[in-house]
Amino acid sequence: MFLGEYQHSIDDKGRVIMPARFREQLGDSFIITRGLDGCLFVYPQEEWAKLAKEVQSLPLAKRDARAFSRLLFSGAAELECDKQGRVSIPSLLREYAQINKDVVIVGVSERLEIWAAERWAEISRDILDRFEELAEKLEGF
Repeated sequence: MFLGEYQHSIDDKGRVIMPARFREQLGDSFIITRGLDGCLFVYPQEEWAKLAKEVQSLPLAKRDARAFSRLLFSGAAELECDKQGRVSIPSLLREYAQINKDVVIVGVSERLEIWAAERWAEISRDILDRFEELAEKLEGF
């Protein structure tokens, strides 16, 4: 399970240091793709395979299913960390997430999320402001 929040910077080549704890959990190679709310999702191979299977089971006749599948898979890339623990985020994905310099890498259970630091500050502030309200709306929490 991925937990925690880490702040890092992107270098001039589009690389970011993946926290050591996360590198161990991700394994030798992992998948990065467009996420929701303007972030990037990072999955270990095993979790990606589960997600891919779920997406592939969506009805092909449904326009929304096709659109979601297209964006999820077309933006996906298989990555590995280099010897210094850095990963090179493809420019297409950096543009999507509006990542220029500072990033926040967040553990979210079965995946990681990579956010532009400014965007993470906005969204986390909003979530904190509504935390109790959100908890009340969720059944079984």
